[in-house]
Amino acid sequence: MEITDLEVVGLSHTLPEGEGLGDARGFGHDRSTTLIRLETADGTVGWGEAFAPGPIVDATVEELFRDEVVGMDPFDSESLATRSYTDPYHFGGSVFVQSVVSAVDVACWDIRGKAVGRPVHRLLGGTECEELLPYASTMYYTERDRPIEEPVREAVDEGFEAAKIKIGADPATDEERVRTAREILGNDARLMVDMNGNYRPDQAIRSIRAIAEYDLMWVEEPVPPENLSGYRELRQRTDVPLAAGEAHYGRFEFKRLVDDRLVDVVQPNLARCGGLSEARRIADLASTENVGVRPHIWNSAVGLAAAVQFAASVSDYPHTRNVPDPMMVEFDRSPNPLRDDILETPFDPSGGCLDVPQEPGLGITVDEDAIERFRAD
Repeated sequence: MEITDLEVVGLSHTLPEGEGLGDARGFGHDRSTTLIRLETADGTVGWGEAFAPGPIVDATVEELFRDEVVGMDPFDSESLATRSYTDPYHFGGSVFVQSVVSAVDVACWDIRGKAVGRPVHRLLGGTECEELLPYASTMYYTERDRPIEEPVREAVDEGFEAAKIKIGADPATDEERVRTAREILGNDARLMVDMNGNYRPDQAIRSIRAIAEYDLMWVEEPVPPENLSGYRELRQRTDVPLAAGEAHYGRFEFKRLVDDRLVDVVQPNLARCGGLSEARRIADLASTENVGVRPHIWNSAVGLAAAVQFAASVSDYPHTRNVPDPMMVEFDRSPNPLRDDILETPFDPSGGCLDVPQEPGLGITVDEDAIERFRAD
């Protein structure tokens, strides 16, 4: 097979006035991302997502990738992440280069699955997997004043049995948010919190000690991603499991998290970490040191599809017949038509389970008319 065409498709949706939402670092008013569409000589189409701004992705593609990708066999994509680190040598590890690598790699896996008639998770080495446990990513900070319990109640009404909530704006208010979520979810539900790297270690320690009693699965990004010494301090002074990875790129950065046991869970984002090929290497690194793997997702439906296929392929090691914690997939519950409207059959997390597509490739059919509606200028 040979790739004959590469198209960069920027997507954007602006939230209504006054409906901005976000995390401890502030509000946002747009949902945007960039898709890459590959096509082969026989007309097979593969989709991938670069979780980065369209103009930057487009410029990076034209400067570094188009000549290499067009004419490439999609079955050769696994070496792309390595080549991107070594040439261009001085900036191959940057977020924008790795975002493009991610999108191209995922699109190649989509094509490969379609070529052999198998879903991607089986090609990645996974056994048959038909469903995963979704967790609601919710309780965002909102521009509009809204009772903090409403989004968690909505998640429970949809059937979610696990949730991750936003905290990290102020250690003094974190406990109220966590307590509220736990009361609504009940004692048996899985609960995680996300601080989005907004704290210094001393602030994160104060917050973690205040919320530790609420039986948390993990505390996500308590300090900035580059603050590895901060993670080390938290490991020494707190007892709650830690997670990170959405702002780390490639196996080399993840290796630092794993080797020093700075976190209990790594969270590669398939649209940033180097794609499915690199995510598989990250999962191997993590499982070798008995560290958990749960993909991060705040993407469009294409990035979600890649994460679902990846999650379905991850080993249950060290478990055998009894798996204490099932593989979970993050499911953003904020309004996002780039997640809900661009597939002919959107993902449905209601009822407490998420079906893993069994069709070839990513198992999705992109609605190209919807793509045109959300295409950024």
